[in-house]
Amino acid sequence: MSSQQHFTSIEKILSKLPPDDYQNVRNVLFGKATSRLDLPDAETKASDYDLELVTCRFKASPEQLRPPKIVRVGIFQHKLPLPPNTPIKEMRDGLFKLAEKAIETAAQGGVNVFCFQEAWNMPFAFCTREKKPWCEYAELAEFGPTTIFLKQLAKRHNMVVISPILERDEVHGDTIWNTAVVIDNYGDFLGKHRKNHIPRVGDFNESTYYFEGNTGHPVFQTEFGKIAINICYGRHHPLNWLMFGLNGAEIVFNPSATVGDLSEPLWGIEARNAAIANSYFTCAINRVGTEVFENEFTSGDGKPAHRDFGHFYGSSYIAAPDGSRSQGLSRDKTGLLIAELDLNLCRQVRDHWGFQMTQRLDMYAELLAKAVQSDFKPQIVKK
Repeated sequence: MSSQQHFTSIEKILSKLPPDDYQNVRNVLFGKATSRLDLPDAETKASDYDLELVTCRFKASPEQLRPPKIVRVGIFQHKLPLPPNTPIKEMRDGLFKLAEKAIETAAQGGVNVFCFQEAWNMPFAFCTREKKPWCEYAELAEFGPTTIFLKQLAKRHNMVVISPILERDEVHGDTIWNTAVVIDNYGDFLGKHRKNHIPRVGDFNESTYYFEGNTGHPVFQTEFGKIAINICYGRHHPLNWLMFGLNGAEIVFNPSATVGDLSEPLWGIEARNAAIANSYFTCAINRVGTEVFENEFTSGDGKPAHRDFGHFYGSSYIAAPDGSRSQGLSRDKTGLLIAELDLNLCRQVRDHWGFQMTQRLDMYAELLAKAVQSDFKPQIVKK
């Protein structure tokens, strides 16, 4: 369906410019220059496993009283290794093998916190409105097969792993949720967060499957910093990003699944803007590839029925609180982005810009409290 499948990445297009022009344009588009990490062991693994590997280092200024607070994060985008209609057990096994390769590569690069894309262990079937067999992918967050599998890898590699899955809540009527599971570096279940905002646009019929989340805006304290997960559609809601910042997040991951014709012009802006506005790092992970389903479905827009969402355009990237950002992964390859962050940059940017100091939460809260009332009247001044 997508008409935007004909180029690999913005960076490759920009690199064709003369060197001086490239540097000037890149500085304006992507902010302060970052440097590349030299990770030969990870590069070897990535080559062996046919994974695209991009690396990046974000620096903070040296301080007199605080040592650097260095953490390495890995974000992974991938295509399905098998067609969407592959039997569930076979599909899961194929994805587990791919995940093991990705985490092993990340470990060779010294990654401390690793995050998958949204609903990483299944086809993104929420366009179809079919309940069978897709609901069978839903599993327990705490004790499901995906969590059990990843606990072993997290412990083995001393790595925090964020695993966005379709969760089945057997305690509450088999309710299904879109959930990110957080496993700490000891292989223990640390907690979970359920997707706050559910799209109802185009083929994204996700409300057919799960509700808006009920877990608030949790921030998870790990040995490698305070992390949070803003799942997919929540990136379109600035207040959703804000709440994670109010709860003390230093890194907010945005595991997503979105297609070119729908959202690509917004993709490079939203997570980066959130990093700037909230003085934390953001990690935007998008699915990649085109998933073709067995049965046709419609978008309710009068256009012909079709069998795919369109092209998931990848382009995963990481943004810093000073507005700088990494190179993105490509639009068409399975890949891993490893970035080294100095979390001291979060407070340094707050001190420099004063966004948190000058925000007016009391004023905003007062208007928000009024806006949710049925008798609300906007503050409009008329002649």
